[in-house]
Amino acid sequence: MISQEQPKPSKPFISALGLDFGRKRIGVAGCDRTGLIATGITTIERTSFEQDVEQIRQIVNEREVQILVMGLPYSMDGSLGFQARQVQKFTTRLAKALNLPVEYMDERLTSFQAEQLLIAENRSPSRHKGLIDRKAAALILQQWLDVKRANFRSSVAAIEY
Repeated sequence: MISQEQPKPSKPFISALGLDFGRKRIGVAGCDRTGLIATGITTIERTSFEQDVEQIRQIVNEREVQILVMGLPYSMDGSLGFQARQVQKFTTRLAKALNLPVEYMDERLTSFQAEQLLIAENRSPSRHKGLIDRKAAALILQQWLDVKRANFRSSVAAIEY
């Protein structure tokens, strides 16, 4: 009798775009093809919805993005406030315009963490607002990648068991 082993799931190719949405700017981050490391790409100075979408579309096309990961600003008590609803409204329109799926990540304290990273680099947060947004987007995307990787590992372990 020939034993057939179950094929191990291959590590999926990941091309995600992390977004930190704000009234004035959108921080944008991408990941390497393996989905291990998120890095800031750019900061979009917001003008109009159409122009914002067009700039994001260019990045999506260049990087063959498969999914958008949007930071959702929960209140400290875990509720969704006014800003979170604005993010959801923008994200719904953006996902439809780009025809891409979206996942949300809790972005509480990511801007604060990004500011702390700048301070550690001896840079002034007030002079580098765009960099803070880009770093916050990278933190959001990294958090999402870490969750995906943990879920992938647990599903592989379940199959091997």
